[in-house]
Amino acid sequence: MGEITDFDALRRAMAENSGLPEGPARNARAEQLLAEAERLDVPLAVIEALGHQLKVYNYSSEKDKMFVPFARLLRMWDERPEDFDEYETHSLHWVFKWMSAGMLDQPHVPLASVEKWLAEMEHRYRLAGHSERAVRAAEFSVAAHVGDLGRAGRAYAAWLAADRDRMADCHACELHGQGTWQVECGEDAEALRLWRPVLEGEYSCAHEPHTVLASSLAPLLRLGRTEEARAHHLRGFRLVRPMESMRGAYADHVEFCALTGNEARGLELLAERPAYFTDTGHPRSRLDFLAVVALLMDRLTVLGLGGHPVPGPAGRERTAAELAAHARAEALELAARFDARNGTSYVGDRVRARMAQEPLAERLPLGVRTVRARPAAVVAPAAPEAPEPAAGSGESGLAALLAEARRLSDTLRPHALEAWAAVARAADAEGTGLDPRDRAEIADHEAMERGPEGAPLFERAAALYAEAGDPGEALAARARGAYARALAGDTDAAVTAVAALRDEVLALYAAEGTGVRQTAAVLMSRARILVRRLHEHLGDGNTGDGAEAALAETGQAVREVRALVGGRADGDVRLAARAAEASGMLAGLAALTGDAERAAEGYALAAAEYVAAGLPWFALEYEVEAAGLAHGLGDAAGTERALRSALEHGGPYVEPAGRAQLHLQLAEVIGGRGGTGEAAEHALEAAHWADEAGESGTLGAWARHQLGGFLLREGRCAEAAEVLESALPDLTAETHGEGAVVQALWWLGDCLSELGEHREAAERRLRAAGIARHWPEQQDHATLAHLAAESLGDAGLLEDADRAYARAGELWRGLGNPYFLVRSVRARAWLALRGEGPADGARALMAEAVRECERALAAAEPAVRDRLTAELANTHRQFGDLLARSAGGSEDGEQDAGEAFEAALARMDRAAELFGALGAEGLHGRTGAELAAGRLEAGLGRPAEAAARARGVLAAYEGAGTPDDTARSRRAEAEELLGALPDH
Repeated sequence: MGEITDFDALRRAMAENSGLPEGPARNARAEQLLAEAERLDVPLAVIEALGHQLKVYNYSSEKDKMFVPFARLLRMWDERPEDFDEYETHSLHWVFKWMSAGMLDQPHVPLASVEKWLAEMEHRYRLAGHSERAVRAAEFSVAAHVGDLGRAGRAYAAWLAADRDRMADCHACELHGQGTWQVECGEDAEALRLWRPVLEGEYSCAHEPHTVLASSLAPLLRLGRTEEARAHHLRGFRLVRPMESMRGAYADHVEFCALTGNEARGLELLAERPAYFTDTGHPRSRLDFLAVVALLMDRLTVLGLGGHPVPGPAGRERTAAELAAHARAEALELAARFDARNGTSYVGDRVRARMAQEPLAERLPLGVRTVRARPAAVVAPAAPEAPEPAAGSGESGLAALLAEARRLSDTLRPHALEAWAAVARAADAEGTGLDPRDRAEIADHEAMERGPEGAPLFERAAALYAEAGDPGEALAARARGAYARALAGDTDAAVTAVAALRDEVLALYAAEGTGVRQTAAVLMSRARILVRRLHEHLGDGNTGDGAEAALAETGQAVREVRALVGGRADGDVRLAARAAEASGMLAGLAALTGDAERAAEGYALAAAEYVAAGLPWFALEYEVEAAGLAHGLGDAAGTERALRSALEHGGPYVEPAGRAQLHLQLAEVIGGRGGTGEAAEHALEAAHWADEAGESGTLGAWARHQLGGFLLREGRCAEAAEVLESALPDLTAETHGEGAVVQALWWLGDCLSELGEHREAAERRLRAAGIARHWPEQQDHATLAHLAAESLGDAGLLEDADRAYARAGELWRGLGNPYFLVRSVRARAWLALRGEGPADGARALMAEAVRECERALAAAEPAVRDRLTAELANTHRQFGDLLARSAGGSEDGEQDAGEAFEAALARMDRAAELFGALGAEGLHGRTGAELAAGRLEAGLGRPAEAAARARGVLAAYEGAGTPDDTARSRRAEAEELLGALPDH
């Protein structure tokens, strides 16, 4: 930071300061530069330094400092207007608008002073010959702020009716203000229509589309357009985050989080900006911020998290409930100051309404990682409560619980086991004597809940069933106990026990001593035990005769179940479930024998039978199996169908981690066939459910990695960048593989490059290249090094870019890729021309590129000669362009422009000759080189030769078939060249 000794140095210093991040440091530097300007004793220098100071104050949290430098500028104008040049005159009148808004945003400035300033602005604009458009826009802002809606409406109409001139705000800012008024009038859809040109990039400025994206969030949510709202949040917050002056827009993003179930992300946003709680330079945006802080803290309190510590003003820790009270009190006090100044209750009414909002979306996944602020979502529907006993029925609460538990278990509903646990608790509490059947069912279901440890309880249940006079159910309970022992590892004993039980139940059934349901239960337990034994045999490597015998016995047992229940399941959910489970078992056996197609058919049948029985949640297991088999068979469509069915039938009942897996698998399948939009939706859901499952750093990171890639392929680069940046801290080589880390960095570099963040893109690409440099295959390393060089060049880091291109060139040479080797050398030539050194270095590098290409062409196989010829032609064409642009840049002195043009012309001729050798494939390249040569001929004072080349281009496209865009462009260029030549 050297001493300012002249006006030019001051201007350079102000330009440098303008490029720094918004905030107090930039403001302090502007104050220093004003002091330096005053020492120069140049009035215009002081005027420009005051203007610079005004600008940095306006785009910061210290907006209240604007008034002093503006008052000084205005006094200087009134005293010596001749000291102002045209630009500073325009700037002075321009910042009248900032003063009007600035006064309105400061509650200590009386409303009469605001109105007086508005009149002064109107007077000065009229004297300067400006339209009243900016004045009416300022009047509208005053009226809308105080709640004088009639005056606001009239001013709004006058604003739109007045002519646009140089004093009008840019189109983007005007549309933002107009849309905001429509929102105020309850016309959300109209606001979004007005904002569309800004949202689509037609209009932009320093603060747009930043504020429009933020302002659109609540209207989109109210209209139910949640996907757009999510995209606007991710895209818009990325723009707002680095800009200190945009506290109001930042508040809109915090509000969005509070209204969409993203309270945890809202807390993260607050943690990033502790100064926003206390910066007092712009009270109006502080009011907005405090209001949404109160809203967010109230949401946390409703969720039962009021006692949790939360980020807030620096220097003191507060819980959510405490910060809610603090922010509400501060907001209401500040609103009261505005209302006292305005003489209305309008500001306070709007603040209270904002703080009282209810969520507009219960759950809106964003794709970025957050630490969950609320309890995990309940996946399956909650267990139904027991019905109240009918009045006068004499039915006890326990009896009602029993009836409900039996209904749930008889129909195989979810939560049946929880209902039986409730019965057990009620029975213990009431101490009421239950009959043996009741106690048997309670013990039976408690045993089911215990899984491998339930065998003793199954025996107890069997004894109680026998005491109740139901020998068939007693045998079924003992069979379930045998299966529990198999689960506990005692498979051989279980096989022996269940064989005897099978014989007993079949004899009992034949004697009509029990029913189909109980018999099927015993047979199914046997089938399950045999399936388990078979898996154990195969897991131990037993694949000989013993395994085949076990396979045959298992298959017979499963078919025995189907034979028993076949034709008897109509209307009996339990029997239908037995048949479906048996179909699934047969499919599993087919899979074990390697018959994937029969297995897939069997799993599909099992799933269909469960769905037909009204038990879709049981279909999930078999649809997932079917998806895996279809994937193994290369049947992408079958895989997709099975996964969609699994989500449809089992989604509401599966645990969060399983749901995440289903969505992620479906995303990968759909993305693989090019459906990136829908794939992104499933990857988004996968990330959300992984977070809910507490697997953010593992499964969640992979889902975000995939989501970022899909968003990038959709061209949604800002959203993709947010998601990938969120994923990268969790992506590790140990968990996800180096390939995933490199791919995420690669994608992020592509996003940042598209967003114009070239320095950041280079950093990500260099990181990825650093990992890939250790890989045996160096193609990715070379590509990333080349892309990093491009980003470094785009960021203006020319020396770093040259080194990166040189490294990439070495890698391309090692890979035997002459095309990108030549391109890396050409890129270095153009970088050299951009640098401060003489042009000779650039010309030497381009000559080297020609030589590299010629060497490769001389040694090339016939199959690649045409491609290398095109590369050589393109290199000569670029050499010609470089020579023309570098005229006069020789180290030995000023090279004659004519000589440079002649040398360039020779390169263009060579390029045209090489392209011409390619025939129709080289037509566009040849005509491009001919047109470039024609322009050079014209520059050398040879119009006839230039015209001949232009006519040659026109002739080349005659009879060449339907012209494409390039052909039309070439013909237009040729006509333009002819039109610019004298007498042609």
